[in-house]
Amino acid sequence: MPTPTFSARFRCADGCDFHAPLTEVVYRCARCGGLLEVEHDLDALKQRPAEAWKALFEARFRGGAWPLGSGVWGKKEWVYPQLAEENVVSMYEGGSPLLRLDRYAAELGLDDVWLKECGVTHTGSFKDLGMTVLVSAVKEMRARGKAIRAVACASTGDTSAALAAYCAAAGIPSVVLLPRGKVSTAQLVQPIANGALVLELDTDFDGCMKVVQELSQTPDIYLANSMNSLRIEGQKTLSLELAQQLGWRSPDWIVIPGGNLGNASAVGKGFAMMKELGLVERLPRLVVAQAEHANPLYLAVTAAGRKPGPEVEVVPVQARKTLASAIQIGAPVSAKRALRALAALDGLVEQASEQELADAAARADRAGAFACPHTGVALAVLEKLAARGTIRRGERVVVISTAHGLKFSEFKVGYHEGTLEGVAPRLANRSVRVAPTLAGVEDAIAARFGRG
Repeated sequence: MPTPTFSARFRCADGCDFHAPLTEVVYRCARCGGLLEVEHDLDALKQRPAEAWKALFEARFRGGAWPLGSGVWGKKEWVYPQLAEENVVSMYEGGSPLLRLDRYAAELGLDDVWLKECGVTHTGSFKDLGMTVLVSAVKEMRARGKAIRAVACASTGDTSAALAAYCAAAGIPSVVLLPRGKVSTAQLVQPIANGALVLELDTDFDGCMKVVQELSQTPDIYLANSMNSLRIEGQKTLSLELAQQLGWRSPDWIVIPGGNLGNASAVGKGFAMMKELGLVERLPRLVVAQAEHANPLYLAVTAAGRKPGPEVEVVPVQARKTLASAIQIGAPVSAKRALRALAALDGLVEQASEQELADAAARADRAGAFACPHTGVALAVLEKLAARGTIRRGERVVVISTAHGLKFSEFKVGYHEGTLEGVAPRLANRSVRVAPTLAGVEDAIAARFGRG
């Protein structure tokens, strides 16, 4: 049998008969204005048996010839099969740890909780998974003669870091629009260090997003936000990698923080493809966790009084300041995509207060994690669902950690010093000042642990 030819193209996600090649500068359907998605030739992919796909992915994982050892490009046939390998821009993304949190699980009355540490990657967040695909696609377009002057994004921090790093590696100019005063110092300095044109706007993320969408009407400025479905293709490999790490089995639950909601749709798409092609036997249930101060999806689903699905209308809100700054988004571009994923994966939407997210992050840290505030939102929602009995002992839960805690050191310091606005740190652990003597140290140890 001849080797099948794998291919992918853009199509309208809302069902219009609109298609376009992946090398075309297009973000929305030319007929209805809806977002696009990448459509793969599933019939061609099915010509390779599921066990053969598993063996191929296992052989490449963290050890294949460059760049196929990448957690994303090791699944190239499922991501962007036609891309010329010389145009791949990779930082060896993916391959992030999957940690079992036994002490944390026991505290919640559960026994099988895992943390997928997507922040253990080049720029410290899961955004690398999508940005490697998008910037590689731009390099391919430029190689084919497309006049793309720069790549631009609006960001709450992590997207800008990923865009700047990958564009720097490719030698492609990048422009990032950030809401002034609403990102951490670490997030601000990353794109500056990588040579991006960093523009701080006196607005919030939604205001930045409005400007960058207007900017991208210029054909030679390419849009890098997650409304660009090439990003979703990279992010969906999170699902493939997670299943692979669990022996090609789906967990019972996946809990993921949601802001612009591209990540939720990506997780859903990844599992749907694996189920369709026989790599997993069943789908997990998906939980999207939102911060109470930026919760348009939660409000919409609650108001509808029904399970999440594409019929639910998400009305934009004015996002309030939240410790989970990367998901401080009131008008999520990928809301409809996320609702489709939630419907397909029998999903739920829940929210967490500032107090709840801060305490949940601290509780997980005491069990060995180092959770960013956005992961704290997901952990807090897990705690709520466990307390209600929605998630039960014996069920396997994976919480998606979207960024490295070190990018939010001010959040950690503020919690333990008691300076976070509106948060009473119930699990604060402050350093103890002692005399520089053996007796002073021994007294401090005895005060904490008792005398030996």
